[in-house]
Amino acid sequence: MAATPIAVVTGASSGIGAATARTLAAEGFRVVLTARRKDRIEALAAELTEVGHQATAYALDVTDRAAVDEFATAFRSLAVLVNNAGGALGADPVATGDPADWRQMYETNVIGTLNVTQALLPALTASGDGTIVILSSTAALSSYEGGGGYVAAKHGEHVLAETLRLEIVGTPVRVIEVAPGMVRTEEFATTRFRGDTEKAAKVYAGVDAPLTAEDVADTIGWAVTRPSHVNIDLLVVRPRAQASNTKVHRTL
Repeated sequence: MAATPIAVVTGASSGIGAATARTLAAEGFRVVLTARRKDRIEALAAELTEVGHQATAYALDVTDRAAVDEFATAFRSLAVLVNNAGGALGADPVATGDPADWRQMYETNVIGTLNVTQALLPALTASGDGTIVILSSTAALSSYEGGGGYVAAKHGEHVLAETLRLEIVGTPVRVIEVAPGMVRTEEFATTRFRGDTEKAAKVYAGVDAPLTAEDVADTIGWAVTRPSHVNIDLLVVRPRAQASNTKVHRTL
């Protein structure tokens, strides 16, 4: 009997990461949930196990390279890596943006993705049929006012995915980039505005049906489960009410 394929999901404590873990578990993967908040991923692993899925929680900061390398020693073979850990801080213009925010966003979104991808690439290759998913954003493709730091980080993540795909072509590993537009989750905008729920709510004000975490997870699940020879290089997913980063239909 073939072993159950393993999928690692970073940033699995909430939002898109948690929804992706649920989706991949339902698709038959044994999911390994990583995030800094140990209590959150342990609760999710227990939830998935209770309904008959296979799930393990592992507390991990993707910016800690030594910890990432230690985590990677557990895998000789790995089917899927979903690089979801990341996020935004602030919405200040370039002229007044806090360099510390820019640095933290780059460390999490780009260096964190690099750390985990480098550490797990041998196991993904050894599987003979590996898939790397990099969750970027439409911010990886075009800019908008007040988004300079986040846009710069996500552009970095996009280029990482694009370059890696060129460099490992001919190996049994796919590189898939999923770039969501406006997604309403319980934490993304609130974290960006440092707990200011009023500012966070204004992001989605008047927008009919922004994407949900489950919408994006469904997209990731679909891309990952395509036949092995099919690579979804880049998939942009937005709500119908959003035509671009700066063009959103609102009913106010």
